[in-house]
Order: sequence, then C-alpha cells, then structure tokens
Amino acid sequence: MKEIIKETIVVEGKYDKIRLSSLFDANIIQTDGFMIFKNKEMLSLLGRLADETGIIVLTDSDGAGFKIRNYIKSCLKDKNVKHAFIPSLSGKEKRKEKPGKEGLLGVEGMRDEALIKALAIAGYHKEQKEEEKITKVDFFTLGLSGKKDSREKREKLAKKLNLPPRISANMLLDVINALYTKKEFFELF
Repeated sequence: MKEIIKETIVVEGKYDKIRLSSLFDANIIQTDGFMIFKNKEMLSLLGRLADETGIIVLTDSDGAGFKIRNYIKSCLKDKNVKHAFIPSLSGKEKRKEKPGKEGLLGVEGMRDEALIKALAIAGYHKEQKEEEKITKVDFFTLGLSGKKDSREKREKLAKKLNLPPRISANMLLDVINALYTKKEFFELF
C-alpha cells in the first residue's frame, strides 16, 4: 500500500510525477522545468499550497534542478517549504537515448529506496486518514470533463477558486483535492 503524504510534492516534469505516483499517494505538481520562471500563476498556486498543505520540492540534482529549487525557495520564503534531495548518480533514464547534459540521473531514474529516503529525510507528514476524494467521475458528472463545454467550465471554476485559468483537468482535480474536502467542493456549486 502506498504511503499517503500530506504535503504537496513539487517536481520538474511529468515523468517525475509519474514515478512518484507509483510510490506515494500525494498531490504532485510539476513545474514543467524552467516554465516556472514565466508562470506567475503557478508560483501563486505553489504559495497557496505551501500555506494549506506545505510543499516538498524534489528536483533533479543537476544545475537546472537547483536553479528551479532556489527560485521556488526565494519566491516562497517564510512559507511551509521543505526540500528533498536525491543523490548525484551518473547514468541515464531508460526512456532516453543519451544522458542529460551533466550525465546525472534525475528523479524519474532513481531507485525506489532513494526516493523514499529523500522524502523521509525532508520530513514529510503521513496523512492519518483518507478523506473521500473528488474523482474524475465527479468531474464528469459536474460537466468539468468529457463534455463539449468542459474546458470553459473548468476555466470558470479555476477563476472562482483563484487558480491558474489554463490548468489541466487532472491538475485541477489534484489541486482541489489538496485544498478542499469533497463536501466543501460540492458546496461551491
């Protein structure tokens, strides 16, 4: 059974998110690499999540990962931000033809034990009880996915909740589950 983590985990990319999702039940947000430098709405969302759930920043151990980590750290000072570090190991991820610029494995290439240890050292909090989560079926029922006008409905909802307007359906679902109980969410409608 996956460990349930209270904090939101912030990673660089979708493959990092997929990798961590296989090990932990947590809200995982991706910065899309250096896009975080241009996306003020995402940074605002991370600030809100830091206030509500706390965040753990888990980036690659290369120069790019540290630039992203330090940017988030400087923008969210005085917020509930923890840092998890993976070891600097040479290698390449299985899906890549050649190693990255610095020749180091990233989050997606780490062994399970290294990722578990990195988050444990950062001091994550285990979620004690599993509250009923908002599901993709709920989104479909409310017309937030799978319908012709779903995108517009999601954008209106995101605006109402002060979230980035172009947030994807899956990320919106993750963020809503991190910020609201199912009961609170349905009271919004």
